[in-house]
Amino acid sequence: MPTIVAYTKPPERVLAFLEQHAEVKIRPAHQDEEAFLQALPEADGLIGAGYPVNEKLLEMAPHLKVVSNVSTGYDNLDMKALTARGITATNTPYVLIDTVADTIMGMMLAAARRIPQADRSVKEGRWKDKRDESFFGVNVHHKTLGIIGMGKIGEEVARRASAGFHMDVLYHNRSEKQNVEAVYAGLDELLEASDFVLLMTPLTAETKHFIRREHFRKMKKTAVFLNAARGAVVKETDLIEALETKEILAAGIDVYEQEPVDPDNPLLALDSAVTLPHIGSATAETREAMYQDAAEQCAAALAGKVPEHKIEG
Repeated sequence: MPTIVAYTKPPERVLAFLEQHAEVKIRPAHQDEEAFLQALPEADGLIGAGYPVNEKLLEMAPHLKVVSNVSTGYDNLDMKALTARGITATNTPYVLIDTVADTIMGMMLAAARRIPQADRSVKEGRWKDKRDESFFGVNVHHKTLGIIGMGKIGEEVARRASAGFHMDVLYHNRSEKQNVEAVYAGLDELLEASDFVLLMTPLTAETKHFIRREHFRKMKKTAVFLNAARGAVVKETDLIEALETKEILAAGIDVYEQEPVDPDNPLLALDSAVTLPHIGSATAETREAMYQDAAEQCAAALAGKVPEHKIEG
């Protein structure tokens, strides 16, 4: 049987599925990187999330045939190196769509209505006056949402925003799309018109620091910026400056240039920033579904089939 090395631990149901198709070695890279690296020479398949699969790693895995990423994004994979070696790469692009869209709506509400700040005030005994205007946020309903990067998750956010919150939705994308509940706009037009700006652009060499100082200056002073894409798509120091100087009102952030986030990151000291620990797809049901999807892709590739969610390099 082939050998699969899992560098993040899969749920028990998924592990049982994998063991029907291969010998499985669980070597959590974040707990014992050395043990993970020592297992690579035996690996026919890799499955997990987040670890950089690059030239150096591939040199240690001469029998590798497939890498199954438990994620929609795959910026941790060196696709050029994988393609050059004929190694298949897969991701999990669909099972997390609704869950991430839910998280984004929650982050939008939390940032706009200052929910985390209000919660802390009550718990810390600072709630003394029911008329305290420091609790005041801004409305979400009937406002304008601008989505930069209109993929499947963006489409679901647009549906929720339009139908549930009666929002006008604009989007900016590499190309216009059909049958979406949003209106195409140029980037500058979107930034200037939107009350909420949601970034959903994948991280590539072209999109690193795609949003920076000049873009925050084009937003409304009352705008709320939301990032559920990848941290490096935003120049984080420019976002911090925009919040500190009140060029924008608030931000909801689920991703960072460095993860886990540095405790000294100035974002964490800003009352106007809602900071989440990259939990977009973090429900038990969805994470299990993501691992199951990745496991099925991995097993298919090891059986000589073309996986449904093969990443085209």
